[in-house]
Formats: sequence, C-alpha cells, structure tokens
Amino acid sequence: MSGIFSARAWGKVWAYRQSFLLGLFNTARTAAFAILLALMLGIIFGLMATSGKKILYGISRIYVELIQNTPILLQTCFLYYAMAFSGHSLGIILTGIIALGVYTGAYMAEAVRAGIEAIPKGQFEAAQSQGFNYLERMYYIILPQSIKIILPPMVNQVVNLIKNTSCLYIIGGADLISLTYSFVTGENTGGAYAPAYLVSGFLFFIICYPLSKIASTWEMYLKRREQRTAPVKRTTEGEVSGNE
Repeated sequence: MSGIFSARAWGKVWAYRQSFLLGLFNTARTAAFAILLALMLGIIFGLMATSGKKILYGISRIYVELIQNTPILLQTCFLYYAMAFSGHSLGIILTGIIALGVYTGAYMAEAVRAGIEAIPKGQFEAAQSQGFNYLERMYYIILPQSIKIILPPMVNQVVNLIKNTSCLYIIGGADLISLTYSFVTGENTGGAYAPAYLVSGFLFFIICYPLSKIASTWEMYLKRREQRTAPVKRTTEGEVSGNE
C-alpha cells in the first residue's frame, strides 16, 4: 500500500499519462460503437418478442437466453479466436464492439419488451382500429409511451457496457484496463501498481458515475411525475362518473 504515497510512482504515471489517455480513448470508442449496435439489436429483438408471431418470438427468446446465460468473457474469446483461427481476424477493437454490442443488446431487448408489454392493451386495440400496421402502432403510439419505462434500465446497461470493456484485457486489448496492466508490468514503468490502478479506476468513475446518476435521477423523476398525475386521473374519472 505504500505505493499510493510514492512520489516516484505517481511521477511515472504522470510521465506516461498518454498511455492512460489512449486507453480511455479506445475504451470510449469501443463503447460508443457497441452502444449503437446494442440499441439496434435491442429494438429489433424487443419488437420481435412483442410482434405476436411465434417464429419471431422464438428467435428473440433464443438470442436473449443464449446470450444472457453465457459469460461475456466466453463470448469475447470465442468470437476473437474463432475468427482468428478461420483466417478472418476481426481485430481487438472490432471484436470488442461486436461482443459487447451483442451481449448488451440481449438485455436491452428485454428492456424494450418489458416496456412495450407494460402499455395497456387498449392502446394496441385503439391503434389497430385506426388502421395502423404493427410498425406504425409501435412508432406512433406504443414506443413514445413506453420510453419512460425503457430508458432508465437502458442507461444502466450502457454503464455496464462501459465497465465490461475491461473484458478486452483477456484478448490483449488496447482498452484502459489492458494498457494499465501493460504499464504496471512494463520494464520501465513496472511497480507503480496502486497509482496506476487508482487513475484507471478514476477514469472509469468519471464516465460511469454521471450516467448512473442520470439513470437514478431520471427514474425518480418519472415516478414522482406519475404520482402527481395519478390523483388528477382519479379526480377526472370521478367527475365523469358523477356527471353520468
């Protein structure tokens, strides 16, 4: 633990700060593209799960159950080494984007499914009676109402995805954790374990904490707004009953 207070160790970290910034950049780049992929997969498979068609529902469940019940480390290693041995290496960053996007997409699909299923069936029936097809019902009627249910857990999944970029370490990635490990084991930089990992943890914290705070604040706001609107709804319903 004395390394925490070692001026020499902190000096090494400062001297090689570009390595940490490069790791942070690679982590952010991997996470950004993986989030886009996860959102796309989450929406697609979430809609498939609520389409009412057994085949689409079955495909969605297979994807979600298979991905959620296998470790992200296993999926990352399989994708990287399977492609490498086949002679079509994807590279570490692209492997991370695909693995993290597919993994997080399964959880986002469940968030989308839960959000859609939380909408009263009367909304579906009303939209259908107006002649909307399935995609139009979702785009114009259902999804706008379910966003308040879907987005908070999705933000939490984004935070988890950012932290899961550390899995790239297992395939020798260039992410923040991998470059931190390279730093603390390097010939010229080895030994500054505590400062290096503290800096790495702090960089993750300044990215993930604001997102987590946004998710929790947002969820609390939505709950308070729903509590405020509930009495209004009950009063309106009472007035209608009284008039009748």
